Amino acid sequence: MHKKLALIGLPLVVLLSACGGSDPFEEEGGEAGTVVIGSADFPESSLLAELYGRAMAAEGVDVEYRLNIGSREVYYSQIESGNLSVFPEYNGATLAYLDDEAPSTDPEETNRLVEEALPDGLEILDSSSAENKDSVSVTSEVADEYDLTTLADLADVADELVLGGPPEFETRHQGVVGLESVYGVEFGEFRSLEVALLTQALLDDDIQAANLFTTDPQIAVEDFVVLEDPENLFGSQNITPIINSDQVDDTARAALNAVSAALTTEELTQLNERVIIQNENAADVAQEWLEEQGLA
Repeated sequence: MHKKLALIGLPLVVLLSACGGSDPFEEEGGEAGTVVIGSADFPESSLLAELYGRAMAAEGVDVEYRLNIGSREVYYSQIESGNLSVFPEYNGATLAYLDDEAPSTDPEETNRLVEEALPDGLEILDSSSAENKDSVSVTSEVADEYDLTTLADLADVADELVLGGPPEFETRHQGVVGLESVYGVEFGEFRSLEVALLTQALLDDDIQAANLFTTDPQIAVEDFVVLEDPENLFGSQNITPIINSDQVDDTARAALNAVSAALTTEELTQLNERVIIQNENAADVAQEWLEEQGLA
């Protein structure tokens, strides 16, 4: 199921230009023999690109970075076309993009379904135990006021609340669509916000619920409450590189799989804290971790 790819083509340049950014695909692909690794436009994705990219470079692979590209709706076709060679992804989100009717399930079954849904020329490598799920999170004050513990608890009160999230969260099954169909939750308003603005919007009560990633260190810092997901709407979300098969050789594959094997959810959250809270450079944080793991 690839009908979404029709949305991405010539308008890509217009979209990126309209956002004030440079077009990362102005020159197609990279030089011959170069592995081009990309990231979405949030800090963890860029950090993951640095982790996987530097691990490949340590094994002698020529690596080029194209970071902060945008949402999955923007970058997916660029992997298929070969403009990108590697993209550190989340297996459940990839499956939902490829088949929005696919069930949310365990990592092994999720990966099997992803492999079936991917077009020729693309594949996934080993999944990491490190996982970062979407969530709907609220402040402890809102949780107490409305007696919220799970997503199901929102059904009777969501019409009084404003939900904030990146624009694509409004149209994804693993987002507003699924909240309505799976839990019967309909918020009074959805407010489209950049990921970096969600925490402050929650604290300012501009929104009362937010789509935060579960490895976001701000959750612990600000004592936010991540609402439980008993129906597994957000599924498995293990870090899983997706690759353009022709552009990634055995050396690069081994380096990518080694990072996945070493990374844990706890470590990923700690690395995020260094980048997001302590404002350390993602490339430096990635390099230090790889050296500690014997991967650089």
